[in-house]
Amino acid sequence: MLDSALRPAAAPVSVSAGSSSINAVIFDLDGTLLNTLPDLVALTNAVLRESGYPQRTTEEVLSFVGSGVLALIRLAVPAGTSPEGVEAASRLWQKLYPQYGYRLTEPYPGIPEALARLKEKGFKLAVLSNKFDAATREVVEAFFPGVFDAVHGESPDYPRKPDPTGLLKTLDELGSAPERCLFVGDSSNDIRVARAVDAQSVGVTWGYGGLDVLRAEGAGIVIDDARELPALVGA
Repeated sequence: MLDSALRPAAAPVSVSAGSSSINAVIFDLDGTLLNTLPDLVALTNAVLRESGYPQRTTEEVLSFVGSGVLALIRLAVPAGTSPEGVEAASRLWQKLYPQYGYRLTEPYPGIPEALARLKEKGFKLAVLSNKFDAATREVVEAFFPGVFDAVHGESPDYPRKPDPTGLLKTLDELGSAPERCLFVGDSSNDIRVARAVDAQSVGVTWGYGGLDVLRAEGAGIVIDDARELPALVGA
């Protein structure tokens, strides 16, 4: 049975503690493993300042994240900005990223413990993020060295979620399959990509998407505490 802290979302998927069918857990990054919002706000506003655009509040930047850098910038710049202006600001964002990086970033409470438990029990672990690939690899190595069996951010071969291409490639890399995977994330894109391949989804309420979004997308299970993750697979 599920722990009482694990709340089924709309159209729940049955995942029993102790299930032997699950062999892989794949995670989103920003808003799921790491609270990167303070750095995203600082970097985005630096780009806006240097581009001559008005800055944005934390709440505004929060509402823009989840679909990659270009989508974030397209929403952050003033309405009516030309495609060329959006592209220039996006390139500046990536240029300035090394200066801001992850200075203010922290793992969410319970994440290190949950990952350690899953690793100890032999589950294959991976990250699939909409952050650009180089930054994804850098920040995962900084906070979780040696933990993950595969790490992928947005790239030509791994298009942004909810495109299922990257998830299917990651599953193949792990030697797993959709029916043997939990995909853990905080956003609509995370739930949609899991649904696209018939994988089981776990929505987390501590991130950027929020409970209403997770329920509306039909997350299989919604949890409030990262330390509950291992219980889903009997770890």
